[in-house]
Amino acid sequence: MGEQEEDFDSYPPLQKLDTFGGMIEVRWEEDAGVSMHGGLAFFIEFLKVSGIWEKFVEECPLKYVSPNAPSKSEILGTILLSVLSGHRRYSHITGMRGDDVLPELLGIEKFRSEDSVRRAFEKQNEEALTLWMDRQMNETYAALLDQQWVLDLDATVKTLYGRQEEARVGYNPMKPGRPSHVYHAIVLTAAKLVLNVDAEAGNRIASTYSQPSLWGWLESRERKDWPTLVRGDIAYGNEEMMAGCEQRGLAYLFKLRQTQRVGQMIGKLARQGNKAAWSHAGQGWEGVEQELQLQGWTVARRVIVLRRKLKGAPTVEPDPAQPSLPGLTLEHKGGEWYEHAVLVTDWAERELLAVAQMYRDRAGAENLFDELKNQWGWTGFSTQDLKRSQLMARMVALIYNWWSIFTRMGTGPKHGEAITTRALFQQAIAKRTRHANQTRLSISSLHAKAKQAANLLGRISQWLKLVVTPAEQLQGGSAWEGMLRKLFEDFGRFVFQAEPQKGALVAVKCRI
Repeated sequence: MGEQEEDFDSYPPLQKLDTFGGMIEVRWEEDAGVSMHGGLAFFIEFLKVSGIWEKFVEECPLKYVSPNAPSKSEILGTILLSVLSGHRRYSHITGMRGDDVLPELLGIEKFRSEDSVRRAFEKQNEEALTLWMDRQMNETYAALLDQQWVLDLDATVKTLYGRQEEARVGYNPMKPGRPSHVYHAIVLTAAKLVLNVDAEAGNRIASTYSQPSLWGWLESRERKDWPTLVRGDIAYGNEEMMAGCEQRGLAYLFKLRQTQRVGQMIGKLARQGNKAAWSHAGQGWEGVEQELQLQGWTVARRVIVLRRKLKGAPTVEPDPAQPSLPGLTLEHKGGEWYEHAVLVTDWAERELLAVAQMYRDRAGAENLFDELKNQWGWTGFSTQDLKRSQLMARMVALIYNWWSIFTRMGTGPKHGEAITTRALFQQAIAKRTRHANQTRLSISSLHAKAKQAANLLGRISQWLKLVVTPAEQLQGGSAWEGMLRKLFEDFGRFVFQAEPQKGALVAVKCRI
């Protein structure tokens, strides 16, 4: 019946349904003033009082010639709610277009169709779009970078199923042989923020292809905003990446591939057994410091060999040419079996425990990638041209940053993933009513912690009013920079050492 071509211009008349609870009457209402995302009213307040949404829309280079075209605020507002809802395809936008509550809160007439959104940036200048998104991404996190921080590098694969530009067959562990794009990203793991992302062809997953963007991003900033350490997995433990860091005076910490020379070094240590002066490296690992110069390296470098004892011998003999993760498994002198991992670094920290723990902390970046791919549709919203895929990847990352910052006021230093925070802070039925020129939203949540969420959102609203108003008066403009630093001080356990400049935000003690 759903495939029949009919014109449905109105809702059906009242119907009676026979249920286990008895006979009920069902009436469909038109223009009921209802939204299924009532909690977003508080998020929209956050966007307004911080000024980031107004600036985002105002600086957007989107232009139309037709007088009947949608406004850029309508296009961007539609993208905002679609991404916040966890959509992965443009076609999913149809499922939310009937919401007439949130458009009013965003100051727009209505949400636009999937075709309008998909085609909006098709003929726009790519350079202008890139500069616009660079400015918006930078605005989100710039105030946090004048402290000590660690930059994480990683890449993820976006599987493709159509005829997209630069769809190439490369490394694709989930769908071997399937064309893909690769997202190279820079991440501030401690704050759970994405700093930059670039979309490349599927066969350009090597770190070589991400380095021009990385060095350009760094060199466009003042030296005081550079990271204390650059961290990455085995894809970044190569001569070109390490030499680039050394030339720029950047400390690095990468994992090494277990090549033949690396395997020989581990084997030598295994034959020595406990005579190799292994020291405690945390979480069951032991480490020993070595110096190594592989073929192709210009200098010898400091490496940390880590081992962790196994309960017994592996059931299947590992292939030395393709060692299983997390590392090569060998029998040490004395008959005990260990798995191994090798790190390379020029970080000034001499304690092996600190170095090993620093690399283990990189797991936070992996979790962030997993969340973006599986809960934010980062690898969705595909189009035939690479330009719009790149733009949507950055938009998703930007909206993720906004939501991550907003929910931090409720979750504190513990980051809450979207699968949890959407249900808690966003998914609630809102009924709009108007009386005497006043608009009221009556919100009902089905969440088991609905009362907790309601009180948290109310306190977030109070915190914003207490912090942003003094900031606007003192700074005479946007309060975002001062609010961001204050937010991470109050809720993220960040400690900013720099002395506040004249006219900077005055601290307001208000915790939830």
